[in-house]
Amino acid sequence: MLYDEWEPVYIQILNDLCIDRTSDEASAKLLKMLTLNSDMKDEDELFSVIGKNVIVVGGNVSINDIKTLMELRSSGRKVISAGSATDVLMTNNIIPDLVVTDLDGDAELQKKASLSGSVTMIHAHGDNPDLIAKHASEFNGPIMITTQSRPDTILCNFGGFTDGDRAVCTARHFGAENIILIGFDLDDPADKQGTDMEMKRKKLQWAKKIIFDMNPDSVTITSL
Repeated sequence: MLYDEWEPVYIQILNDLCIDRTSDEASAKLLKMLTLNSDMKDEDELFSVIGKNVIVVGGNVSINDIKTLMELRSSGRKVISAGSATDVLMTNNIIPDLVVTDLDGDAELQKKASLSGSVTMIHAHGDNPDLIAKHASEFNGPIMITTQSRPDTILCNFGGFTDGDRAVCTARHFGAENIILIGFDLDDPADKQGTDMEMKRKKLQWAKKIIFDMNPDSVTITSL
């Protein structure tokens, strides 16, 4: 997705969730500054990382999903891990091809995935500058950096708002034609201590809209 396509959706999200765009942009500026010396991937290199057939793994992935995931991957599908899904994958010795993260979840396992060869797409938004300050410069593998606001020559924006739908938008942008979702529950999120569940549900409704309602006819999405 190009930014001109994404921006009208982004503005709707800002208004619906009462998000301050300047906070998003300040966080993106911090991320850019802290990763100046990182191993930065460019867009051309990501086509081979993602491929045509993709599994996107969401934060509700369970141990019971692992066997299915490994069987699908054995056929040559690439694996994109969305945020905290990386915790489950890495503890089961599954190294994602791409990790899409706003640094929520176990950042140490995400760094381990980075050292093991995963490309890490680190995202900046107004709620995570503290996590960016703590972790962003410590990813020693290849990275890309993303913003949900206006991109530039270094900061990328392929569309999407939460880790899960941003992973799907990224897969589509880089040519995926068949996407299987594992570990996605966009209708009934589990309660999480310290989380505003009303806000969580609103975010997931936007994720659902971005994944399914904005999906081009050329891309097949299957949810397991």
